[in-house]
Amino acid sequence: MSEARAGRTPERRPRRAAYALPALFTAGNLFLGFLSVLQSFEGVMLAKSGELGFNPHFRLAAICIGIAVFLDGLDGWIARLTNTVSAFGRELDSLADVITFGVAPTVLAFSWGIAFVDGSSPAHLQDHIRRAGYFFSFLFLLCGAARLARFNIQTDPVPKNPGPPGRKYFVGLPIPAAAGMIASITYASGSTPIEWWPLSVAWLALLAVLSLLMVSTWRYRSFKDLNLLRPRSPRTVVVLGSLIYLIWNYSQVVLLAMAITYVGSGIVVRIGGVLRRRFHPHPAPPGPAMESSA
Repeated sequence: MSEARAGRTPERRPRRAAYALPALFTAGNLFLGFLSVLQSFEGVMLAKSGELGFNPHFRLAAICIGIAVFLDGLDGWIARLTNTVSAFGRELDSLADVITFGVAPTVLAFSWGIAFVDGSSPAHLQDHIRRAGYFFSFLFLLCGAARLARFNIQTDPVPKNPGPPGRKYFVGLPIPAAAGMIASITYASGSTPIEWWPLSVAWLALLAVLSLLMVSTWRYRSFKDLNLLRPRSPRTVVVLGSLIYLIWNYSQVVLLAMAITYVGSGIVVRIGGVLRRRFHPHPAPPGPAMESSA
């Protein structure tokens, strides 16, 4: 019996052209990652020529990653909105993410934060920092790829510290957020390469922290449960309008604060959960009743 005879309205399948729309955003994401890598190379060549001040190429490389973070969230939202989620789209998105949020920020992180340590520091120290830079840059890429692979094979992952029901979370720090952290710091610094070796060491420590957060099981809000098509309160409109104004006029400070807030949210939630369980432990479930002997 057909659906019409059964009194059910047949589901309307989206047109084939609709499936190309999320793929276009993913292709734009991939292009921005490719452009970011090229700009990092250009930045290295400019700095090698003696121009160690403001580097427009590093700035553009960071901006490309930042715009790609926005497009990455937008393509998934459009796919869900148009009901065009597909296995091909998921695989293409993951491959693009490896380039844009794995390779591109890794190249930028090493080129901007490691490659131009001050030559006045001891030679052996420069060599150790450079070797550590190779390792932690690769670690970031490896953990990012592992995080994407885990995301692809898990259908309903549960974080180690599950949050309130009804909200959706990522298990571990999403790789776009980790890449956005690197890009926002580079952008906020004026895109001037790091030359002082203690800052380079701190930069390596940050890469290590971001790498471990990506493969952790800590909870990060995904915001996929937010429906942008529903009517919004005036307060929401005011907040969004203010945020757009602040980003437009104070982009360096605001984008850096947003990146730090999101990356730090998982750490704060995890520490809060540990402290809550330690000082307010849940009562143990009652055990089986003991039978008295005759």
